[in-house]
Amino acid sequence: MDVSAQLEAQKSKFKSINVEKQVPLQFDLGLLASFDTNALEENKLKTETDNYLKTYTRDGTQLLINEIFQLPLTSVQDVGVVVELPKIVTAIPREKPLPKPNPPTRWERFAKIKGIKKNKKSKLIYDEEKGEWVPRWGYKGANDDGSNEWLVPVPDNADPFEDQFTKLREAKKVRISKNEARRRRNMDEAETGETQKLENKSKAGAKALKKTELHQQISVAKTSTASLGKFDKPIKGEPSNTKGVKRKFEPNIGDIQKEKEARLNILNKIIDKKGEVLNVRKAIAKNHQEN
Repeated sequence: MDVSAQLEAQKSKFKSINVEKQVPLQFDLGLLASFDTNALEENKLKTETDNYLKTYTRDGTQLLINEIFQLPLTSVQDVGVVVELPKIVTAIPREKPLPKPNPPTRWERFAKIKGIKKNKKSKLIYDEEKGEWVPRWGYKGANDDGSNEWLVPVPDNADPFEDQFTKLREAKKVRISKNEARRRRNMDEAETGETQKLENKSKAGAKALKKTELHQQISVAKTSTASLGKFDKPIKGEPSNTKGVKRKFEPNIGDIQKEKEARLNILNKIIDKKGEVLNVRKAIAKNHQEN
């Protein structure tokens, strides 16, 4: 039975893996990318846009796959045949800037000062009482305080009628709340940049700052009364003068000679040295300034 016709018909459905290009493509196998610098055929691009772009993309992908299959192959059990891609050659710009390193926490700063080095510990630890390996932390871990045990011994100096289970649970809640407070404090210091400020700020400066803020709060509280603090009893250590100097104005009816001299002084300051030209706007502004 001759099946050559069927084979030829089946073969004609698939394109060849050999693709010819006038200008060889450039490849960056680390990125699984190929760069084609050949000119596009404008006629086909306008008349047969979809088919032309599909053919153009298919040829570039085929050449990229051919290059990948030229790399050394490795057979991995339960995975199959794999290849190790080379290092990336093309430098691609980042969409976002590099993340800034997190500021050190209080413990990290303390460990740096004391020279304490962090040693990686195993997650499991051998419990001699149970005779088995248990987690170092967490559920059924070595650090379990016994709050989940069915039997808890009563200490000698404790009240025999006190519920030890409740006492252990309450102590555990207190420890958890303290750890959460420390974690939030570290996060707040890292976000607001207060870590560096706390290192540079002295105790005297912090005390003076609190004293100034306290005086300001006292002044605000005094002015909130109906008499604006006029009849309030003075507080020990309160500053005597917390308000600014009140502006003073000349009386509307006074000595005419003094008023005449004041106006002449203003006029002498405004008149130009070379002539007698009077700037009206300047005179009005000077008059308001003097008054």
